[in-house]
Amino acid sequence: MQPDVVVIGAGAAGLMCALTAGYAGRRVLVLDHAKKPGRKILMSGGGRCNFTNLATGPANFFSANPHFCISALKRYRPEHFVELVERHGMDYVEKAPGQLFCAHSAKDMLDVLLTECEWAGVELCLNTSVERIERRGEGMRLTTSGGSFDTGAVVIATGGLSIPTMGATGFGYDVARQFGLAVTQTRPALVPFTLTSQWKARAAELAGVSCEVAVGVVRDDQRLGPGRERRYREPMLFTHRGLSGPGMLQISSYWQPGDELEIDLLPACEIAGALAQARATTPRRQLSTWLGERLPRRLAQALVEWHDEDPPLAELSNTRIETWQARLGAWRLKPAGTEGWRTAEVTLGGVDTAAISSKDFSVEGLPQLRFIGEVLDVTGELGGYNFQWAWASGVACGQSL
Repeated sequence: MQPDVVVIGAGAAGLMCALTAGYAGRRVLVLDHAKKPGRKILMSGGGRCNFTNLATGPANFFSANPHFCISALKRYRPEHFVELVERHGMDYVEKAPGQLFCAHSAKDMLDVLLTECEWAGVELCLNTSVERIERRGEGMRLTTSGGSFDTGAVVIATGGLSIPTMGATGFGYDVARQFGLAVTQTRPALVPFTLTSQWKARAAELAGVSCEVAVGVVRDDQRLGPGRERRYREPMLFTHRGLSGPGMLQISSYWQPGDELEIDLLPACEIAGALAQARATTPRRQLSTWLGERLPRRLAQALVEWHDEDPPLAELSNTRIETWQARLGAWRLKPAGTEGWRTAEVTLGGVDTAAISSKDFSVEGLPQLRFIGEVLDVTGELGGYNFQWAWASGVACGQSL
């Protein structure tokens, strides 16, 4: 095959770009060093693949250039991808408002993409590593473990550094630097927190306990910007290593080392008022009983033990109520760090978009080289947004090849 386009990376963005270009009449070859395509698709969403979010918008993404994602997201919206899966008869469910998952298995999603690639005439070449990429006039030359060949355009869709056991590498960043592009600082995102020794043992005792919280970041270093811009109301899960669950994964993308987390354990409750009312109506009840009606019992008991305080409500002075208001509504703790690339769902940061076209994803001055998907400095929140970015950037690039 003498391809018009070579897409490096058989993940969500790469396959979407390939099938789009294939339907446009281009001869497309997809290369991947893995033995099977779409490995992160298969493991995402607990094996069910949260493949889009109906409420996707630019505000759901982190980037040094927040305007970069607007064009592609507007041109290929969630309903467009829903139409695609419906044409294949794939069953899906809305597990949370706007969040669409495969009804049965993420394999159904991968099957849709691979079927579309087959229909579009895309050729997949797996278990093949790319050893060198060179500019050759108006085209590109690739040297791979399967030989060398020339092509009109190369699309880098190799993702980021998250979950190296799934084959993630820094290949895309190396290619960017080779051709003079900047790469912004990268770090794990959508990742659980680890705790300091002060809190780790306490969290381990509560492993498996979950409750809904509202969580934000308290940031002292103003050079990093204000810390209260993002606040999420989602479940939090205690683990043997620290804190996880959707709420913690969400705020991890905004958290910086050294920041404190501020956690409201009772976001649906006006705590001081509720305690004052309970003191008046049921003064003999213990504080732990009141907490146990609103929080998991293990957590309620742990809270009074941590603070060595479980008085009858009648003994709660206004000052002590204010103290418990702070303990429950603004629990402050500073994580030791995160679990890192091993469990991070995505990579924050990536190829700087300053020299990338938001229309066709080509490199300024080198239109035969393009970058799409997670490898770019565009990172979505938890809830299907990163997949929608993969689809939108893949389509925008594929249509223009």
